[in-house]
Amino acid sequence: MSISKDDVKYVAALSRLELTEDEENLFSKQLGDILGYVNQLQEVDVDGVEPYISAAGEGNVFREDVVNESLPREDALVNAPEQGDDGFVVPKVVEG
Repeated sequence: MSISKDDVKYVAALSRLELTEDEENLFSKQLGDILGYVNQLQEVDVDGVEPYISAAGEGNVFREDVVNESLPREDALVNAPEQGDDGFVVPKVVEG
């Protein structure tokens, strides 16, 4: 299956990506190869194959949510590079 460069440009624009001409050519070929492989998978005869639902073979495998004793704050902060106000101090990442 082939993917046109226009399709690649459209998806890149949706993703806010700027691609070079070489990247557009490369991604067009790579995406075409991927879709070709998916088309091969659609040709596999799966008649009589049961759907695979769960690796555990059970419905709900989650444990009960039980409250346990928390880690003492001092132990949690022992390896923190910087501490302040009983918590971790991290660099500001949002300007406001």
